[in-house]
Amino acid sequence: MVHTFRQNGLNIALDVESGAVHLPDDVSYAVLSAYPDRLPTADEAAEKLGASFGEAAVREAVAELAELAADDMLYTLPEQIPAPVYSSLMPIKAVCLHVAHDCNLRCGYCFASQGDYHGARGIMSPETGRKSIDFITAASKGMRNIEIDFFGGEPTMAMKTVRETVAYARSVEKERGKNFRFTLTTNGLLLNDENIDFINAEMSNVVLSLDGRRIVNDRMRKCVDGSGSYDVIVPKFKKLLEKRGPDKSYYLRGTFTRENLDFAADFEHIYGLGFDEISIEPVTAPADKSYALRDEDLPRIAEEYERLTNIILKLRAEGKKVNFFHFMVDLDGGPCAVKRLKGCGAGNEYAAIAPDGSIYPCHQFVGMEEYRIGSLDEGVVRDDIRRIFAQSSIMSKPKCAGCFAKYNCSGGCAAGNVFYGGGIDSPNEQACFMQKKRLECALLLKAAEAGAHVEF
Repeated sequence: MVHTFRQNGLNIALDVESGAVHLPDDVSYAVLSAYPDRLPTADEAAEKLGASFGEAAVREAVAELAELAADDMLYTLPEQIPAPVYSSLMPIKAVCLHVAHDCNLRCGYCFASQGDYHGARGIMSPETGRKSIDFITAASKGMRNIEIDFFGGEPTMAMKTVRETVAYARSVEKERGKNFRFTLTTNGLLLNDENIDFINAEMSNVVLSLDGRRIVNDRMRKCVDGSGSYDVIVPKFKKLLEKRGPDKSYYLRGTFTRENLDFAADFEHIYGLGFDEISIEPVTAPADKSYALRDEDLPRIAEEYERLTNIILKLRAEGKKVNFFHFMVDLDGGPCAVKRLKGCGAGNEYAAIAPDGSIYPCHQFVGMEEYRIGSLDEGVVRDDIRRIFAQSSIMSKPKCAGCFAKYNCSGGCAAGNVFYGGGIDSPNEQACFMQKKRLECALLLKAAEAGAHVEF
């Protein structure tokens, strides 16, 4: 399957199965667009397109495309991977620790009900943190590299637990043959010098939550007293970044809603504050919410992604470093085939642990009893639930079969599919639309990096 599109003056063709990207001339582009699923014969293509481009030119284009197809760079057949390889239960190698089911913000769009996950507010004890480390070292079996994400609510409200959990993990990782990599997501309100220094020393990655311009951020990200958070957190985020070494990752994460469909302006604002690793995620919310994205907004969102692409092109042309999380795609290596089929591994290789020690498929399912797969005391007792997630892949999602972006989203977020698509194997249509547009923008940026002349 070949996907073709035009953007910024370029003809672009993606060979979906191989991942090869081509910049064809107008004749070859027309052939690929007319025959996305198979290489036509020269006679077929000449009959269909000869009046527009001339028969000789069309026949020459087909011959050139045939050479690329012979090299598995066009019309590549899908890799045949046995179902047990991508549908079996796997060791759990990453956990999201909900160290705080409490928050000092009251964000309007919060999926976690302002931090309490529709239950009682609470903080994970250091003992539960240590038991979580014991759980993941056992559940990961022979896997060496382990990912631990401190999450909430607001995890800096539980810094004692965070510190003691990290210390315990460091004390046992060598004897247990593990390498722990920690991340933390924070709204920034409690970032002081002590917390900043600890985060920068121990967290391989840190996610900083800021939606963009002051008016945009403070519309949704309010403190408990109803005041905006922008003026409090921006100086703290700047200090953390100033003290963070170049070997440590971070990204500043925003959310766009129906209230700020001009989110490229928020990207520019965040970049102007000094942050060059940026993500602005689309809100996921029930349709009856005033800020929820609607189907009629999608064309406007596509235009805004194109505008954002042009902003990045201009910055890079000026020699400036900037990355947008959703425009990052690896065309040279990228994830392994199984990862491309399955995505994040929620419920299979990844799990979330609540403050009381309950275990769920991922952070978005926390508090939903029907998805509880066990606890730190009893272990994982619902492998039947895990198998539902393990067996979900783009191979089990009929809508994904003919999608050019299927290997870049792996059938969408499992939680998003359940909440807004109708089931784990029913992709959220809005998310699909945005994923496809983001991939096109990412491919355009890759073409520019490779030296193609891109208009902007």
